[in-house]
Amino acid sequence: MSAGARQTQLEMPGMPRRLFSATPSKLATFADCPRRYRYAYVDRPTPPKGPAWAHNTVGAAVHAALRSWWDLPVERRTAAAARQLLYSAWSNNGFRDAEQSGRWRAKAAGWLTDYVSGLDPTDEPIGTERTVGATTDRLALSGRVDRIDLRGDELVIVDYKTGRVPSTDDEARGSPALAAYVLGARRTLRKPCTRVELHHLPSGTVASFEHTDRSLANHVRRAEDIAVDITAATQAMDAGTSPDDAFPAAPGRQCSWCDFRPSCPTGQAAAPARETWSFLAEDDADS
Repeated sequence: MSAGARQTQLEMPGMPRRLFSATPSKLATFADCPRRYRYAYVDRPTPPKGPAWAHNTVGAAVHAALRSWWDLPVERRTAAAARQLLYSAWSNNGFRDAEQSGRWRAKAAGWLTDYVSGLDPTDEPIGTERTVGATTDRLALSGRVDRIDLRGDELVIVDYKTGRVPSTDDEARGSPALAAYVLGARRTLRKPCTRVELHHLPSGTVASFEHTDRSLANHVRRAEDIAVDITAATQAMDAGTSPDDAFPAAPGRQCSWCDFRPSCPTGQAAAPARETWSFLAEDDADS
């Protein structure tokens, strides 16, 4: 039985509706480009991806260092330890050369030093890299949160950012992922949760938003709409529509850095490829 037939069967009158299992990343991928969603989540084997990106290397190393820092005994949670953890997690993937990689490792170490110096090492988070989940009428949502704090009687969602542009309160408000984490933290940890924060390490700034039932409902509605579109596309392909027609490409500037660019002629024709270090700060991206 095809996936589309199973979905139809499970939605017959009197039958419970099958929930669509999704992560914020999965939903965002389809919203950005249905073709990229197909490559990532439908096609098997998955088409080969392009090269690694330097800015992702930076972000991954910083996230890994912070997660491991909280795993240390309290007395070892120092700035020096954070730097050492970063060095251990670092790689040269995506950088132009070893010299550029070394300069960015030093920059990231400086961010970490400043950031952990402002943390109370005894203030244990409720979770780091914690997976949470929630259900809606149509969705089984799950996601992994960088950090969950307990402040007073309420949970706070903390997301680390390392991009070159500081985060904004509007970004915190509009993030589907942060909204999903709020719902997941409430259900998984059984505590109130409304506040989300974006901690931008390069600038040392914090952007935040306090969710309401209405703002969360708006995010849920948009997520469910995307899930409906994904299900329709999958059913169309199961019924014989060509994969390219069921999951059309959405060409644009983003094709320059799509992971699946090597497998997508439409994307290759839409925009020239970018250098893998081009999302670093301007002084490196242009040199």
